[in-house]
Amino acid sequence: MLGNFSYHNPTKLYFGKGAVSYLAEELPKYGKNVQLIYGSGSIKKNGIYDSVVAALKACGKNIVEDGGVMPNPTVEKLREGVDIARRNGVDLLLAVGGGSCCDYAKAVSVSVHCGEDPWDKYYLRFEEPECEIVPVGCVLTMAGTGSEMNGGAVITNHAQKLKIGHVFGDEVMPKFSILDPTYTFSLPKRQMAAGIYDIFSHICEQYFSGEDDNTSDYIAEALMKSVIKSSLDAMEDPENYEARSNIMWTATWALNTLIAKGKTTDWMVHMLGQAAGAYTDATHGMTLAAVSLPYYRYICPYGLPKFARFAKEVWGVSGAGKTDAQIAEEGLRAMENWMRSLGLAMSLSELGATVDMAEGIADATLILDGGYKALTRDEIVQIIKQSM
Repeated sequence: MLGNFSYHNPTKLYFGKGAVSYLAEELPKYGKNVQLIYGSGSIKKNGIYDSVVAALKACGKNIVEDGGVMPNPTVEKLREGVDIARRNGVDLLLAVGGGSCCDYAKAVSVSVHCGEDPWDKYYLRFEEPECEIVPVGCVLTMAGTGSEMNGGAVITNHAQKLKIGHVFGDEVMPKFSILDPTYTFSLPKRQMAAGIYDIFSHICEQYFSGEDDNTSDYIAEALMKSVIKSSLDAMEDPENYEARSNIMWTATWALNTLIAKGKTTDWMVHMLGQAAGAYTDATHGMTLAAVSLPYYRYICPYGLPKFARFAKEVWGVSGAGKTDAQIAEEGLRAMENWMRSLGLAMSLSELGATVDMAEGIADATLILDGGYKALTRDEIVQIIKQSM
């Protein structure tokens, strides 16, 4: 049964080969000063930077450079970006990159005109913006986070050993996003795998929760099957356009709030993974992969019918002559085999975590209650240790 909800997503998407040309339609809607946000500089090697700059210049924009956004954007980088925006009176934040750049741009957008410290206000007190918000646009170069069509923004504070996400409202979502699957072709396979698992985890977080057997669950199952097939095709041929376009489109639908409707949603895999990431600074998708199976095996008895359904509907496990527990475990083994085939990290120790970090990671883990079981701190420590 679906619960009551409202649904609205204001982000306009342009999808397909050559979609960057649609910047010519969007850019004139905003003022002259554009803060161009990007990462380590790979977009300058593959030509994407030149295409975006050409579009900005053709629209008469003044370009304010803001490069060097790291895979886990830090609070120090956030403050740097806010300072750049304030000094240059920017009218639009244009993120060109993956989810980290998009997240960072949204965090900057709510902080430029904020009179308080953004970390304290948004990430410790989880308050909503009360100030003017600078609009954000995205040109996506990596599929995974869904940040191109949602209000989420994850920021890391290494000094406090915290990595926290704030999901802002509709007004913070990107005004437009450019999605060209060919822009993802040059990603190293490990980055591609991390993004693919991030997609899959987003779907699982919403699927393993709340009321079961509703439309959101049927959509989720179809999206998961699409990710599984397309991931294997893309690993075999990274320039398989059909596979890469399906991955990119599924990533967007996995976290644009649609399949969360009617669900309580879980998100404990992300809380565990983000806490581990604050200690290791490891790639987000890899930390999720490392903690997922220990977590799901722990909570499986509390949501057993759904895990059995997952095994049968997503992984094609036969239920003949088996208990739900046997079916569910077979499904999780199939999931584990698929994860290994992608080359994902299957333990936190692979990512630099050590057993003596377990207590600290547990302390940094936000405990949510939307899944099949609300964990205690002791249970979190146990799961973290099993993830090592």
